[in-house]
Amino acid sequence: MAINKTKSISEMLAQYCAATMTRPLPPAVIAKTKHHLLDTLGAIISGACMEPGKLGARYVRGQGGRKEASVFATRFQTTAVNAALANGMAAHADETDDSHPASITHPGCAVIPAALAMAERGKRSGLDLLKSIALGYDITARFGIVLGAEKFLYDGFDSHAFGGTMGAAAAAGSLTTDDPRQMNFILSYGVQQASGLATLFRDQEHIEKAFVFGGMPAKDGVTAATMVKAGMTGVADPFDGNPSFFSAFNIEAKNIRTFRSLGKTFEVMNTNIKRWSVGSPAQAVLDALETLQNKHRIDISNITEIRIHLAEGAARIVDSRNMPDVNVQHLTSVMLLDGTVSFAASHDFSRLEDPKILALRKKIKLVGSRELTQVQPRRQAIVEIDLADGRRLKHRTLAVRGTVENPMSSEEIAAKAFDLFGDVLGNTSAKRVIRVVQSLDRERSLKKLITLLRGS
Repeated sequence: MAINKTKSISEMLAQYCAATMTRPLPPAVIAKTKHHLLDTLGAIISGACMEPGKLGARYVRGQGGRKEASVFATRFQTTAVNAALANGMAAHADETDDSHPASITHPGCAVIPAALAMAERGKRSGLDLLKSIALGYDITARFGIVLGAEKFLYDGFDSHAFGGTMGAAAAAGSLTTDDPRQMNFILSYGVQQASGLATLFRDQEHIEKAFVFGGMPAKDGVTAATMVKAGMTGVADPFDGNPSFFSAFNIEAKNIRTFRSLGKTFEVMNTNIKRWSVGSPAQAVLDALETLQNKHRIDISNITEIRIHLAEGAARIVDSRNMPDVNVQHLTSVMLLDGTVSFAASHDFSRLEDPKILALRKKIKLVGSRELTQVQPRRQAIVEIDLADGRRLKHRTLAVRGTVENPMSSEEIAAKAFDLFGDVLGNTSAKRVIRVVQSLDRERSLKKLITLLRGS
């Protein structure tokens, strides 16, 4: 569908979103969307067993409601709104889910729970689900970019929640209506609910963070779609005139041009998947350690010092944290001892007191680098290991595995997903989920997938 440049932003967005199901997706976009669906399902299922996921499920179970959609890793069904909330919190219960760097958003944890809830409610096909997800990523990313991404975040708002709400509303709406007028109302209700403050980063338990990144925008997107489906009307031009969504946040007209590329570029193609289930700044470090381990036979007893160089801000995020999956000194020690970092290992709090790990941590020096703060691609790392025999092993990760610059293979993504939900669903069911997602564009029903994800 070509974008009509003479239309208002409200008209253009509504018409584009409403036509989602009639518009073909390029094969490469379908393939990449499947990757992100599988990766986010891994985050949801593993996150359902963590405190934010368990609390989200417990909360919606107490709300009751008509059985429209499933809370995954349980045998419980509730309204689509409630299911989106619970699955969204599970999707960001941890630092496992995907991210779109240019917009500073995490599209998957907001968009995919919303799309799954509405697709299950509406008994839609696998291809319908994939189309709605691709749309949601497009809208999430573009709103994050338009709002200013990093500046928006530094001004005290949360770009993840604002972008995620609009992406979830678009995804849920595309599974609800093909009427541009109704889609206008859905996006307008999304605008009214878009919220989130950067105060969430003071949350030490990751529970409010899971709500703001995933649960809240997924819930609000489904709320917008179901309200309009129930007959509610609203404002048809929330993005135009004064006041509008954009004027309220002082967005310059030139920044809104990013919406004009809808249908030409697909932002799911520019979204990163984490190779390791750990905080983003540690990804490059683990990549570097894996390269050094594969190249050299490192005898841990011969290590005298390890220096980890990260951008200054990144170093502060992962410096000796009390959570194992965002503590780079701990993760470095686990990598050297185990030869890899599994989901279980990166979330094992007991190993924070392991004498072998503590001994290795004493040899690790974390260096905040001004040089690495300014480089592109972002999140680079340099790891240096000094050995007792006088050798110095060194590797610099330029492009983190799983990023657009260095994408993971389908096999790697499937392996990560299996590691994330194999223990929860069982090995046989986990393998079946992977196979179903890989062929989802040919599935006329989501029943098989939903049944497997419920754990029933």
